[in-house]
Amino acid sequence: MRQILFCLITAFFCCVSVSAVSFAEDKVLKMSTTTSTESSGLLDVLLPAFEKDEGIKVKVIAKGTGAAIRDGIDGNVDVIFVHAKDREMEFVEKGWGTQRYAVMHNDFIIIGPAADPAGIKGSKDSAEALKKIAAKKAPFISRGDDSGTHTTEQEIWKASGLELVEHVTTLSKGGKEVKVISKKPSQSEGWYISIGQGMGKTITFADEKQAYALADRGTYISYKYGKKPPADAEIVYDGDELLANPNGVIPVNPQKYPNVQYAMAEKFANWLVSARGQCLIAGYLLEGKQLFFPDAIK
Repeated sequence: MRQILFCLITAFFCCVSVSAVSFAEDKVLKMSTTTSTESSGLLDVLLPAFEKDEGIKVKVIAKGTGAAIRDGIDGNVDVIFVHAKDREMEFVEKGWGTQRYAVMHNDFIIIGPAADPAGIKGSKDSAEALKKIAAKKAPFISRGDDSGTHTTEQEIWKASGLELVEHVTTLSKGGKEVKVISKKPSQSEGWYISIGQGMGKTITFADEKQAYALADRGTYISYKYGKKPPADAEIVYDGDELLANPNGVIPVNPQKYPNVQYAMAEKFANWLVSARGQCLIAGYLLEGKQLFFPDAIK
């Protein structure tokens, strides 16, 4: 309620003020972000508003979190907007980024057929849920793409206590082959399927195969209520600490790469955590359902 009141007050002052933004020349900010954020539809709300307010266009490069972070490490983009907090902090600590701005959060969920053949509804935690899937050899679709979602999946399999084996997925990134090394349950051939794709495609594939998958709630809501035909998969488990999904934005460090457009990246980060950006995030709904919750206003 306090967030809603705050946003209403902010919206009023935004409406009565006039921003003197110059569009004399195109200003384009390059941002690597996750397929989850793009697939949710949130950027379709945020980026036009940012351009209107600041006169800066944002070129979006959507991929898994790992690849988005590598874009920042290589100096290929000006800013990254991702969701794997430990990796984000490492990015800053090693000097690739200047500062992590906490923007918003939602959570991960386990989706699957409404019939729930592995019986994971009511599990005490997500690790137990995945153990039940493995015990039943029920089809499970992994993104397998070094994304934030894939990273969280790895953490849950580790917490399950099951024997894990190394798994290598070869992905094509910008014309180059990239190997993603991860862990999967042993003797999982036939039911554990790693597809090396983004969140939207993973949800669609899980639907087609009547399989389970780990998804972020924002993209799931978008595919369940904002797509035609809608996804059939249901939420069969949610709610534990391992499923927390904070999102942060980090400008790339100009001391590492003088060519980056740091002033614009910093402006974008500050805009996202401003009252204006946070209220747009809080107000983004599909079928009355909130997809993300702002972290810079309470």
